[in-house]
This record gives sequence, structure tokens and C-alpha cells, in this order.
Amino acid sequence: MSKFSRFMKSNKKERANGFYAPTESLRDEDGKPVEWEFRHLTSKENDALRDACTIEVQVTGKPNLFRPKLDTSRYLNRMVCAATVCPDLYDAALQDSYGVKTPEELLYALVDDSGEYSDLCAWMQKFQGFSKTLDDKVEEAKN
Repeated sequence: MSKFSRFMKSNKKERANGFYAPTESLRDEDGKPVEWEFRHLTSKENDALRDACTIEVQVTGKPNLFRPKLDTSRYLNRMVCAATVCPDLYDAALQDSYGVKTPEELLYALVDDSGEYSDLCAWMQKFQGFSKTLDDKVEEAKN
């Protein structure tokens, strides 16, 4: 037996998709909130999302000195969009029905209650394996 046999891909556990009803405003024929299906993102996908949502900001009082800053709202929105399996946020007919042109705008249109949207983002972070949400980390840093 190879010393790496436990690390072979055949031994890697598949992560199941998760289900969550992000809004009370979309209901099925029985009156229950519609559950959406979400998939886990890979570390590589997450890094690409994070990089795409990182901007350079000038350090106050220091001309020509910049530091990276993560646009957390944009990052969380894109994370939810990338992980959503159903509904298909990239479907043109669904986007047209809400009068939007991007998956990110469609997500905001579908989950238009700010409290529900915040709960969805917190659920998504935990589903993706982050032990603390970004909001938890901000609160911890303040104290």
C-alpha cells in the first residue's frame, strides 16, 4: 500500500448539494417557501471570486500608496450566484421577467428583502465551510 493511498481522489468524499429557502415571497403550490439548490464551490473558484472582488484603495494621507480591499457585498453576491444550481440565475427568460440583465441583479430581485438577503449570505458562508461569517469577523474586530 502506497503511503499516499489515503489521499487518492477515489477516497475523497463528495460534498452533497444543499437546499435553502432564501425568501418567503416565493411559494410553491402548497404555500411553502420554495427551496433553492446550491453547490459547494472549490477553493480555486472561491479564490477567483475573491480576486475579482478585490480593489486597490489609496491609503489615507499617503499619496501613491495603495492597499487591497475586498468588496464584501459584491463578493457575497457573486458567491451566491456561482453556487446557485436552481433556479438558474443565468436564464435569460427569468432575467427578462424581472427586467434585469445579470445573475447578480436577478439575485437581488428574487430576494428583495434585506433581512432575507443577509440571512442567505450568512447561510451561504456557513454552507461553503467558513466557520465564521464575514459579519462575525467584522464584529469581532470591532471589540
